[in-house]
Amino acid sequence: MINEVNIHTHGNTGHLSLNRPKALHALTLDMCHAMSAALTDWAADDAIEAVILDHAEGRGFCAGGDINLLRHSALNDGGAGGRAFFHDEYQLNHQMFEYAKPIVAFMDGITMGGGVGIALPCKYRVATENTRFAMPETGIGLFPDVGGGWHLSRLGGRLGQFLALTGARLDGAECHFAGIATHYLPADKLAEAKARIAENPDRIAGILSELSVTPPKARVEENCDRINKHFASDRYEDILASLEADDSEWAAKELATLRTKSPQTCKVALRQLADSAELDSFADNMRMEYRIASRVLTRPDFAEGVRAVIVDKTHDPKWNPATAEEVSEELIDSIFAPLPDGEEWAPLK
Repeated sequence: MINEVNIHTHGNTGHLSLNRPKALHALTLDMCHAMSAALTDWAADDAIEAVILDHAEGRGFCAGGDINLLRHSALNDGGAGGRAFFHDEYQLNHQMFEYAKPIVAFMDGITMGGGVGIALPCKYRVATENTRFAMPETGIGLFPDVGGGWHLSRLGGRLGQFLALTGARLDGAECHFAGIATHYLPADKLAEAKARIAENPDRIAGILSELSVTPPKARVEENCDRINKHFASDRYEDILASLEADDSEWAAKELATLRTKSPQTCKVALRQLADSAELDSFADNMRMEYRIASRVLTRPDFAEGVRAVIVDKTHDPKWNPATAEEVSEELIDSIFAPLPDGEEWAPLK
């Protein structure tokens, strides 16, 4: 069996390269453990000054977590396997966020869900013309996890709320405009960037700046005012009403998109981002997201959303509850409630 993560060192630089090309490098539990173990070793090794994170081949940087595993767990073991995956994946996200040495993520391809969770904690985040960034979880009845509450709530204006609800895809230029990426490089410069960083890990910022180019104009920039207006509220019904009252083509398109999403997930995401914006630590955010994950995993929308979008590919999910009005505050409160003693998420020791 091939290694799902290639782990190397080049001089004073560690190198993690995701290696599941047929699955667009989606994360498995073994991959999370391998990455976490390597980062732990390198943290204690004074010779290692920086870490490169990329993917081995193909058009995906990391398309997410192992969704089929999670659905199987929801349907067959009451979510136990899925909760174990989330717990340890979130530990990796937190470990990377708090890592004392700089990590450089090369998001040269599809960066979604779990891929966002390992890219955005990195100090340097490189986008290219191949980058396709999204948090599409509202379409499968999950929620924008892996630190999404923290990262999305801290983007400018209401862009984070827009991305969380619609699952909109951003290209590399848009990622750079939004601050999701720190640098924009042509894909044909990445090999040179990695080689130079491996040789001079103390010069990462300078190397990336020297190889950066001016990205194309970000398409999302011209929609920021509309996004800030229509997605201003933390109440999902207000957002739908605002879009309904606008007869523009853009509003109609976004409203049609939202009509396909899980109303439960949309309400969870708005609450998640609002709560996260008030938190002081990434660990507190991950504790909150683990509470949510533990519960939405076994609620009807997740198994149904994955069936419709990924398994059967019919794109006709039957959401339960079916409308925003039917998703009660009591249900949302129950999803966010503390877990029993001994079941709460905690960072790696």
